[in-house]
Amino acid sequence: MEIGTRYAGAGRLVLSPVGDLDMAGTPAFDRALDGVLDRPGLLEVVVDLGGVAFLDSTGVAALLRGAAEAVGRGAKLRVADPQPLVARVLRITAVDVLLGWPGGRDDDGVVEPGWRRLR
Repeated sequence: MEIGTRYAGAGRLVLSPVGDLDMAGTPAFDRALDGVLDRPGLLEVVVDLGGVAFLDSTGVAALLRGAAEAVGRGAKLRVADPQPLVARVLRITAVDVLLGWPGGRDDDGVVEPGWRRLR
């Protein structure tokens, strides 16, 4: 997994992982996120999921750990631009709203057959 980091304004950083955020990719993501969270004056971390093709439970757990750690340091973590499969995982696990993804609420107003909204 490759992870880019860029400055996006006062106290705001963007992490851009590329690859699968799964059991194999999560350790690299955790290291990159820890490095970002150690920066002084950090207010927000945006995890750009546009380059993540697959997200499993270990990836979801890493995002939630990162969000909790950010809050503990006085910042926030949110996700942005997930690909369709990743967006579906975020919706099904009901962490879309917890991770600040506004598209996760009722992005298309459609609930897949067999699924019900948890909100």
